[in-house]
Amino acid sequence: MTSTEGPAQPAARTRDAARTRDEILTVATREFARLGYAGARVDEIAASTRTTKRMIYYYFGGKEQLFTAVLERAYTRIREAEQLLDVEHLDPVAAVRRLAEVTFDHHEEHPDFIRLVSIENIHEAEHIAASAELSRIGSPAIEVLRRILDTGRASGLFTADVDAVDLHAMISSFCFFRIANRHTFGALFGRDLVDPGRREHYRAMLGDMIIAYLTADRAA
Repeated sequence: MTSTEGPAQPAARTRDAARTRDEILTVATREFARLGYAGARVDEIAASTRTTKRMIYYYFGGKEQLFTAVLERAYTRIREAEQLLDVEHLDPVAAVRRLAEVTFDHHEEHPDFIRLVSIENIHEAEHIAASAELSRIGSPAIEVLRRILDTGRASGLFTADVDAVDLHAMISSFCFFRIANRHTFGALFGRDLVDPGRREHYRAMLGDMIIAYLTADRAA
């Protein structure tokens, strides 16, 4: 009996450690998104989890490393969504529209991601620049967009002189603005950019804008 239970204990401890680490990251994501890097407190994060400040330092090393880990998890999740994107069977117009929709949906479903990116920009991307993990995962969307653009140009559908990174910026800017600027835009113009009743309108509008740019008659 002892011989069967013994080997299972390290695996159980590993699972417990992984759950604890994930719980810390979940709470830390909420706190950093809500209060910013400067405002969030490791004491408060510990108090909201089933662990201690000492254990947070054990797992992550400190507040700066914890914030970096939060960013790494947030970016990993959108990269995973990009990796699941299957557009190889679609024509270039439908493919680029589908990729835009994935970005639109992800940003809407993860407002904390938008806040974290805004906070990191205030800090001039110092945590991202220092993260080997973030430089390693890259962006699957860029490679997908590059293939779509190549196919679209070869077929004569796409006429825009734009590369994959610039196109990614165009798509992301609309999706990001819609979530990040929801409150100020609403206060100034009386329109809620995340009103469920207008969601499909904005989702379709994004695709329409991108396709119109890529297929415009440059000779006109």
